[in-house]
Amino acid sequence: MSDMDVRARLAAGDLDALADAYDRHGPYVYGVAVKVTGSQAQAEEITQRVFVALWGNPLSYDPALGSLRGRLASMALHESALHAHVG
Repeated sequence: MSDMDVRARLAAGDLDALADAYDRHGPYVYGVAVKVTGSQAQAEEITQRVFVALWGNPLSYDPALGSLRGRLASMALHESALHAHVG
């Protein structure tokens, strides 16, 4: 399934598409968050926030601008930086 397919399925409200995206990219997103925060607990929260945000606004991801994995990693970095400044 291509990133474009995932985006279209998410936009259509297909919860299985979110599960597929999580299965493919969740461990990577989590790994990025662990490396930045140094905390497994924070990384779990950040990973959850990233995928909730994807579900809530799938059209914010534009496949023409890069891979879904790259977009999710960018979101994780942003969330990690916010978490580091707040907490």
